[in-house]
Amino acid sequence: MNIRLSKVFERCKQEGHAALIGYLTAGDPDIATSGELLQALADQTDILEIGMPFSDPMADGPVIQAASERALEAGVHIDDVFALTRSVRETHPDLGIVLMGYANVPYAMGFETFAEKAQDAGADAVLIVDIPPEEGHICDAALKKHDLDRILLLSPTSTDERIRLASENGSGFIYYVSLTGITGADMGDIDLIRNKVAHIQSMSDMPVCVGFGIKTPDQAAQVAQFADGVVVGSHFVSRISEAGCNDDILASLLNSAGNMRKAVSSVSAGARA
Repeated sequence: MNIRLSKVFERCKQEGHAALIGYLTAGDPDIATSGELLQALADQTDILEIGMPFSDPMADGPVIQAASERALEAGVHIDDVFALTRSVRETHPDLGIVLMGYANVPYAMGFETFAEKAQDAGADAVLIVDIPPEEGHICDAALKKHDLDRILLLSPTSTDERIRLASENGSGFIYYVSLTGITGADMGDIDLIRNKVAHIQSMSDMPVCVGFGIKTPDQAAQVAQFADGVVVGSHFVSRISEAGCNDDILASLLNSAGNMRKAVSSVSAGARA
């Protein structure tokens, strides 16, 4: 496991709260504004998930799909993603940073080149949605060489065999998708999520973080009672499309991120399962 990322979870555990993981698409709505928004979200989170814009984001709902479209229309290239990542790393040396996206981008660049540039930019891990554990041979060696964890996904339908496979082949943390759907959909039943996370935790030594559908501070606080990390994505991205000018976008994001931070931090160690 990447040392910096492991220290994030250790620090959060010592402080008695789950890690807050925030997502934004790099370059949305433009490179300059995106840089400001990423810095602002980095100030409020323990781990920053930076999306690599892609034209066919199959696991994402309309909010994040639109974010990718805006970024691509603004001319964002993968090198811009690395530059934005580097700027965040320079100001946040202890922050966990995960690059999230689809296989086409690193495949076209070459996994070795991609991994080298990601490490140089300061990333700690990658989450490549459409490379399952069975296909990890195309990228695992390059990622390991450059000290990048590969985050794998589990879902409500994941079997024990699948959980073991993700635990054996992934690193960093397990990303548990709270629902059988796309990002931005309504969060699943909290008791079912709690039970599934507990089951995964009983089978894996890695932290288990929950994402998809977390839209309110109350939901974040509920998940923070039992998960090792709370992932908020579409809720933050929607601040961009719903606000007016860039100043309004930044203010809205800061307010939303601050409320999520308070909610996750408010769950005391005694209340955590």
